[in-house]
Amino acid sequence: MRGKQSRKPAWGKIIAAIVVFVALAAAWRYTPLSEYLTGARIRGWAQAMRDAPFAAAWAVLSYIPASFIMFPRPLLTLFTVIAFGPWLGFTYSMLGIIIAALTHYYTGVALPERTVKHLAGDRIDDYTNRLRNHGFVAIFAIRMVPIAPFPVEGIMAGAARISVRDYTIGTFLGMLPGVLATTVYGRQIERALKDASTINYWVLGAVALIFILITVAVGLWFKQQSAPSST
Repeated sequence: MRGKQSRKPAWGKIIAAIVVFVALAAAWRYTPLSEYLTGARIRGWAQAMRDAPFAAAWAVLSYIPASFIMFPRPLLTLFTVIAFGPWLGFTYSMLGIIIAALTHYYTGVALPERTVKHLAGDRIDDYTNRLRNHGFVAIFAIRMVPIAPFPVEGIMAGAARISVRDYTIGTFLGMLPGVLATTVYGRQIERALKDASTINYWVLGAVALIFILITVAVGLWFKQQSAPSST
């Protein structure tokens, strides 16, 4: 049973992303959203963010509270890319994600075991064993194919006392494909805000396909790792 259940997060992540993009497109087409969120207005917000004092620091640190309240990271990354451009936007986003992930880890270290079990649910022992046995590879897998909300995964890793190095490397590698994909989308959106005819749908399609293939591959690996525990 667990082998079958482990596939759900991968497909769930893909379907959720598709639903979000379809919903945004529908909202843009059939609601007054397109009249309010004009290209000039969004560029103005991005300019205000970029010109604010300590803008880079605020962009990075915003990932900490955003992660705890479950604010969608891709939206934050999209706006960061629009505000700072693809290179700085990608850099600030990755720094923000890693710093936020470390706050989750040390929260897990500090919290009582009972509280962590309440957050993670009945399968925490199974997850903890997987984290301890596979190190950064397991962290990479759960970042690509989430088993729990982003902060809860970090709290579990902290409670399991896995290596900070393994946790950081696994988080970086696991989040890298998604942040790269979002950066490419953000760059295309930034161009579209200036001239809609410049958007490259082939690039967007290729990025989406690569991201789906990586996610499915990691999901299959996670399924194989889960299989022995069901016997």
